[in-house]
Amino acid sequence: MGIEELYPPRRLIAAQRATAAAGLDALLLGPGSDLRYLTGYEAHAGERLTLLVLPAEGDPTLIVPTLERPAAEASPAPGTGVRIIDHADGTDPYPLVAAALGGPVGAVGLADRMWAEQVLALRATLPAAGQRLASEVLRELRIHKSPAEIAALAEAGAAIDAVHARMGQWLRPGRTEVEVAADIAAAIRAAGHVTVDFVIVAAGPNGASPHHGTADRPIGAGEPVVVDIGGTMPSGYRSDCTRTYVAGGRPPAEFSDYYAVLHDAQRAAVAAVRPGVSAEAVDAAARKPIAAAGYGDAFLHRTGHGIGLDGHEDPYVVAGNDRPLAAGMAFSVEPGIYLAGRHGARIEDIVVCTTDGVRRLNTTPTELIAL
Repeated sequence: MGIEELYPPRRLIAAQRATAAAGLDALLLGPGSDLRYLTGYEAHAGERLTLLVLPAEGDPTLIVPTLERPAAEASPAPGTGVRIIDHADGTDPYPLVAAALGGPVGAVGLADRMWAEQVLALRATLPAAGQRLASEVLRELRIHKSPAEIAALAEAGAAIDAVHARMGQWLRPGRTEVEVAADIAAAIRAAGHVTVDFVIVAAGPNGASPHHGTADRPIGAGEPVVVDIGGTMPSGYRSDCTRTYVAGGRPPAEFSDYYAVLHDAQRAAVAAVRPGVSAEAVDAAARKPIAAAGYGDAFLHRTGHGIGLDGHEDPYVVAGNDRPLAAGMAFSVEPGIYLAGRHGARIEDIVVCTTDGVRRLNTTPTELIAL
């Protein structure tokens, strides 16, 4: 999996065609996943302007601060055909934007998470241009993962699986969630990730909060522990996987009963994935057995989210999303059951919709794991 395969020049061409088809004259993209998707450049987000100017017709230009030009030139961006120009501290970079556009524009697409001060500066620079979201164009490109992207996500999945496989080294009664999380974070990096995006270690009643994080509370013997972890690989692609553990004793009988329900629900949802099935149908496949067992109100969130260069991106596996799945879509399947004040559980795999079904990118066991 080479860089040229992961960040091919044809993406810029496809984005230009889609920009024109959407009735936009250009995309203006600052630091973030859209910029990296098109150029391979992982730009620093700061007060100095970094901006990819991608006209619907004409040559793309990457505007960078002078002090960051070496990093831009060392990235895959030059290989995609992007021209790099820089601006020195103390100079106004926004006239460079107008010049790179090559003439008047009527509508531009801005990166969805662009800083407000840059949005307003671009409005002042291009007063006649309407501003829309670049995701109107890029969503359809990014939602279909290439073979190289799927390989990168599989590499990320294997790396985070390797961390879960070592959980017995750290998760023990008497240790605090914070202590366990510190060991997990070090292992995420050791497994090949360049950044640790999140570590959730939620024991006992903390497990009933899906986004708990960590606390100084010691883990009790027999307490269920939800461990949800993920990071970013050198490729830029992300991992995300949740398993539920019990350390040093037997879990409550009630917990064991509903974990069996959850396990069946997660398997049913994964099995439902195939081309043509709607995202909301996968959500329903997870929700139905949980509701039938009387825990419907304890399933507090959607079943899944897309993943790639962002940890959360399209498609979202949720009621109301009737979009049909297609080969190359990658997303999580992560139902959960949460009983406030007592405990909770979640099982999460990243999967890819294939031409004839589904491929799990996380392959560690999903049964309740006793340590």
